[in-house]
Amino acid sequence: MKTYAIVTGAASGMGRCYAIQLAEMGYGVLLVDINGDAAQELSLMLTNRYDVPAPVLCMDLTQPHAAEQIVSQCKENNWQVEILINNAGMLITTPIEETEPDKLQRIIALHQTTPLLLCRHFIPLMKEQGKGYILNISSITAWMDWPVIGMYGCTKRFVKGYSRALRIECKGTPVSVTTAIFGAVDTPLLSNLPFMRWRKLLMRLGFMISPEKATRLALKAMFKRKATLIPCFSDRLVIMLCPLMPSFLLAFLQKRIKI
Repeated sequence: MKTYAIVTGAASGMGRCYAIQLAEMGYGVLLVDINGDAAQELSLMLTNRYDVPAPVLCMDLTQPHAAEQIVSQCKENNWQVEILINNAGMLITTPIEETEPDKLQRIIALHQTTPLLLCRHFIPLMKEQGKGYILNISSITAWMDWPVIGMYGCTKRFVKGYSRALRIECKGTPVSVTTAIFGAVDTPLLSNLPFMRWRKLLMRLGFMISPEKATRLALKAMFKRKATLIPCFSDRLVIMLCPLMPSFLLAFLQKRIKI
């Protein structure tokens, strides 16, 4: 029986890279994305190039029961899921008081509720079949109470926390949970942030990495059943230093430099 990997947010950015690399390994890839046209285009490419099934689920993962719908589709089609990659994400770059309530609800659902429920549903199935890997995506912002992107960091802190708890709960079972903790990755998600004007310099200095490299390292860590991946030394440095930054300095940076 062909085994499958689920990749959420599969149509672009890091999700697309995960899907391609997993197809290269011979996995069927269930492409979950709100952009159905882009996902269908990727599906056709994967099927033609790697001769693997790549079904598409076009859906909004912020909606109630999204996780249950994915599980239902897998059971109905007898897709045996060995890998779950909770990759889909969004970035809000406005102060919380100026952000539409709907956006606040959506980022919580996309980063927290739906991935958590997907883990809840698939872990028992993976245990039953005797093998499973889960890759959850957190961020160095989980250590930052950073103005303007505060909601992103808070939701990624939740991912970091529940992933560690799940990993401990799965100890001694055939299921492993790995958390990838990324800093700056050169994807469209960051395209509107001010520091992207120095993108090429950041890449040369190692403060930003390509999505291809980021996903390759994450999958390697996942298959080795590692607890966490922090790919860059600069990310580790940020994790150590950012919690030490006083609030007045963050307020100054926000107002004067427009971080």
